This record gives sequence, C-alpha cells and structure tokens, in this order.
Amino acid sequence: MLWFIFTKMSKKPEIILGIDPGTTVMGYALLRVENNQPRVLLMDVLKLAHEKDIYARLEMIHTKVMELIALYHPSTFAIEAPFFGKNVQSMLKLGRAQGVAIAAAMQAKLGVTEYSPKKVKQSITGNGNADKDQVWKMLQRILSIDEQPQYFDATDALAVALCHHYQTSSVLGTAVKGLKGWDDFIAKNPGRVKTK
Repeated sequence: MLWFIFTKMSKKPEIILGIDPGTTVMGYALLRVENNQPRVLLMDVLKLAHEKDIYARLEMIHTKVMELIALYHPSTFAIEAPFFGKNVQSMLKLGRAQGVAIAAAMQAKLGVTEYSPKKVKQSITGNGNADKDQVWKMLQRILSIDEQPQYFDATDALAVALCHHYQTSSVLGTAVKGLKGWDDFIAKNPGRVKTK
C-alpha cells in the first residue's frame, strides 16, 4: 500500500481546466496540482453580454476554451452541468454554451467530466446547499487566495476544478469507483477483508 501512495504523490503535475458555462458570463479557472497540492494558475471570466448574436457568443466561448487549452495545456477538463430551472429558453441557451465548451475540450482530446452544482458545493464546503459566498470563502481558505474576484462565475469555475481534483485524487474514491457499496467491495475484494 505504501508503494501506491508514493507513486500517486510523485506523478507529474496535473493541470485542470474548470468551466462554469454561461451565455452572458462564462467563468474559467486553471488549477495546477503537484504532489497532491492544488495551486491556482488563473481564474477569470469571459464577458459575452455585449454581443447580441447568440451564435457569435457560442463562437467566443469555443475560441476562449481553445485559447486556454493552447496556452496552459491542461490534462483534464471539468465543467459544471446546468441545473434544471423553470425557464426552458434559459436552459436551452445554457446547454448550448456548455456543449460548445465541451466540444472544444473534446477537439483537443481532453477527458471531460461534468459535475452538478450540488456535487461541487458538497465537495468544497461539505454542504450541497451552500451559497456562492460560502463556496468562495472555503476556496480562499483551501487555496490561500487573498483578493476576491469581481464575478462569482470565476470562483464557480475554480470550485469545479477543485471538485474534480478531490474526486479523482481520493485513494478511497479511486478504490471504490464503480462499486455499489461496501457489500459489493467486499465481494470483489475478499483478500482485503480481515477477520479476527
């Protein structure tokens, strides 16, 4: 077991591109993880509201994601899944924005992972119903960030990237991936069960 932990910690640095999709403001963040220690590389937003044509906005999203990939060479891509609201038109627009960002990542041959807003909040704060300010305060603590960005869209993107790090770096998370609980784990790993 010690060998596994050593190899896990000594692997090459990972760069995670996190996206909070939007049609008026898209948040993006890059997180570098080395020796299991996350550090913020970049956190910002792409403002789209000045462009009236929705298709021009989608092109801007695609271009920005491709630029970020070309500049920072992320090893993986994480994006927040749209939540289901009452306004169908808003959901359709948000889904298109998300799809364009995912298409850019796939074009660059990056693995894509989606996280629900509730999962992101749960990973960062321990509370799936936390508000944006609570998530931001926890990010400040975890990542030692001093200044507050102007838009929560940027902090949401950072939260998505950190959530992805937590979900993929957990020894327990990788050990039980694809299992249906402890009974399933025991059935598939009888040699790891110790009885007195």
